[in-house]
Amino acid sequence: MFDGIDLKNLNLGDMINKFQDMAKEQEKNNASNLFTAKAGGGMVEISINGNSEVVDLKIDDSLLEDKDSLQILLISCMNDIIKQSEENKKRMALGMLGDMGGFGNFGQK
Repeated sequence: MFDGIDLKNLNLGDMINKFQDMAKEQEKNNASNLFTAKAGGGMVEISINGNSEVVDLKIDDSLLEDKDSLQILLISCMNDIIKQSEENKKRMALGMLGDMGGFGNFGQK
């Protein structure tokens, strides 16, 4: 991610600007990542992109007459997809920090 950038000769302001540029580029790339969660054996399915934007929602027709079951399955599915999104963001942040040399080991023993 920092290929061709000499981090030792950058001042703090330059490093922040480079990091912000990388974050913007990563956000663009995230739009093409797709995460899907299912609940109720696939009766409810939610898909989001890497920017946590919902891109698809499928609900089995049989659930349209059972509001309580639909709510339970939607909640379950949404919680699963939120976890996936958070894990993806953590991996990406650690990856960006890892590309910055010693910063990637910050807080690790």
